[in-house]
Amino acid sequence: MIEQHEIEIRVRYCDTDAMGFLHHANYIQYFEVGRTELFRAQGGNYRKMEERGLFLVVASFTCRYHLPARYDDVLTLKTTLTKMSAAKLKHRYEVFRDDSLIATGESVLACVDRDGHIKKMHEVFSNWNGTPSPSI
Repeated sequence: MIEQHEIEIRVRYCDTDAMGFLHHANYIQYFEVGRTELFRAQGGNYRKMEERGLFLVVASFTCRYHLPARYDDVLTLKTTLTKMSAAKLKHRYEVFRDDSLIATGESVLACVDRDGHIKKMHEVFSNWNGTPSPSI
């Protein structure tokens, strides 16, 4: 299973605050893009997973800001799956501008059904015929 994925993100003007810095709340949106692309690289598909009645919900989130980013900066987001338990995923995020680390974060996602009941993570990482993936 792929455990790390990188994407480039260019800071858009609408993502900045009055001082011209990337607004702190947008890092959370960037991290969601990173998780989605990592899941896609692993062969996952959020749309199909949700059609099956399974959802990954945020249980906790942290972010630390080290340096500011500005409009038109090209950032590299590294998303790493650091832990998978029976019903949770833990991700680490690192945002770089060139070689400078500008932000780090972590999230924990829980797998639930439409009624909010906890589901086993292997159900997410199975092929769409319901057979567990050989990598899990």
